[in-house]
Amino acid sequence: MTRMMARLEGEFPVFQQILDPVFGSLFFSALVAVIPLVTLFILLGVFRVKAWKASLVGLTLSILLAIVVWQMPAVQTASATVEGALYGIIPILWILVNALWVYRLTVVTGWFEVLGERIRAISDDQRILAILVAFCFGALLESLAGFGAPVAISIAMLMAAGMKPVKAAVVSLLANTAPVAFGAMAAPIIALSGVTGIDIHLLSQMAGRQTPFLAAFVPLILVFIVDGRRGIRQTWPIAVVAGLSFAIAQFVTSNFIAVEITDVVASVVTVIAVLLMLRVWKPAHTIAFDRAEGSETAGGGPRTGTATSATLVQVGEAVKVDQSLYTKARLTWNAVMPYVVIIIVFSISQIPVVKLWIAETTTIHFPWPELSITDAAGNPVGTEYKLNLLGTGGTLLLISGIIVALAYRVSFRRAVAAYAATLHQLRFTIVTVTAVLALAYVMNLSGQTQSLGAALAATGAFFIVLSPAIGWLGVAITGSDTSSNALFGLLQATTAEQVGISPILAAAANSSAGVLGKMLSPQNLAVAAAAASMAGKEGDLFRKLVWWSLGLLVVFTGLVYLQSTPLLGWMVPVAP
Repeated sequence: MTRMMARLEGEFPVFQQILDPVFGSLFFSALVAVIPLVTLFILLGVFRVKAWKASLVGLTLSILLAIVVWQMPAVQTASATVEGALYGIIPILWILVNALWVYRLTVVTGWFEVLGERIRAISDDQRILAILVAFCFGALLESLAGFGAPVAISIAMLMAAGMKPVKAAVVSLLANTAPVAFGAMAAPIIALSGVTGIDIHLLSQMAGRQTPFLAAFVPLILVFIVDGRRGIRQTWPIAVVAGLSFAIAQFVTSNFIAVEITDVVASVVTVIAVLLMLRVWKPAHTIAFDRAEGSETAGGGPRTGTATSATLVQVGEAVKVDQSLYTKARLTWNAVMPYVVIIIVFSISQIPVVKLWIAETTTIHFPWPELSITDAAGNPVGTEYKLNLLGTGGTLLLISGIIVALAYRVSFRRAVAAYAATLHQLRFTIVTVTAVLALAYVMNLSGQTQSLGAALAATGAFFIVLSPAIGWLGVAITGSDTSSNALFGLLQATTAEQVGISPILAAAANSSAGVLGKMLSPQNLAVAAAAASMAGKEGDLFRKLVWWSLGLLVVFTGLVYLQSTPLLGWMVPVAP
């Protein structure tokens, strides 16, 4: 009985990680440890194998290496695989599924279309619409849907307004950077915390002191892409207001409110700021759209691109609404209501009394069975499983979705059908995320990641310059900041600690810099090309974006480096 209880508590047997299992060489061990990751990247980037298949191959290789090379007992390897897969399901996929369900509710009821029309009705200037649609509205979609949806929908909206396909695709891809680190209700940060063991609030604070610098400049880049130097000269006030509003809101929310709603708050605040700005300022000249010709008209030409009549779909059936019956204010409120509900629900969950009650009454935690592990130095490796059932972002989103469904008067049958459709849409994503998190846990707990980290530590202080590039490469290949964090998060933290750099800084840099690689990921390029009716021309988009991506990466690397020095080191949060 004692033996059985000890096994359930994870105290028997103890597995000690090995840093150099291959010929006693750290170099060769690191080369072998990287095999699952290299294989995954080659399958994705070179052979264009579907992500779910490639991730399963990488997982299989990591399991074989853990057992055969790192000598992890098969039972513990299997247990680590299951724990990683479960973490992929709850909380990460639990967040993604419910977030996309809320978004789908707005689509099937027609309010998503209304929201798009209300945004397009604000201005017919393509530079301002690039900010509103691709930057603000795209960030709102990224906060809920993610996984290509913001890019595809932004492109469709901009093309519907009259923007040329190539320009719409480039603008939407580049705009889908600043919100990604906190996208899908902060799934990347949650995954990063899960694999590194670093407190999620510390990671949120650090990322919130990095990505706002990027967000502040993205609107200026967008207007430059749309209209060159003239665009910046004529519309810089609105671009600056949008960038600073998003940056400040992202910083405040991620540092002081709740990480899960960072992008929701930032995008809503930015839309409000832009609308208020447009009440007192407008560009002297308008660069408008000509829908008929698909060309753009400058100066005093005819202004087009305004919204069509609002459309409301009740219980899945399109019903044209006479705007004399519904004021614009009511239409706008109903369109933005789901996002307001999400903000309110998450804000209530962060009230100290409520947060404490949720943590004390709905949290489960226990040592994960069959996982008693020490590192190479003999120090225990934490394997406790902890889940806040009610406080997790996915559950709060489910509650928000139920409120939205009731407010929209969606029948139970249609709400369930929407949920089932969401699960079907994400079926391959579910396999991919589950496999990637399982792969990450196997590599981390078997010691493969530690071997890689020890090898990279040999670069010394130069590692902080490599850190952003590792995150950038991870997202460029996998197309997901969440996946990149799962794969490289612990590697970044472990290596940084070994070379005397803050692991919080390096881990957050993996996520924050990784967003710059998303515009070049094969998956995102394929989504953009399809949405812009440019199938087979992904290379054209790549060439237009590659220098923006690399240039921003260089600048961002400089920021991360300065944050590792006394000059900006005060920005790095310290664990209590």
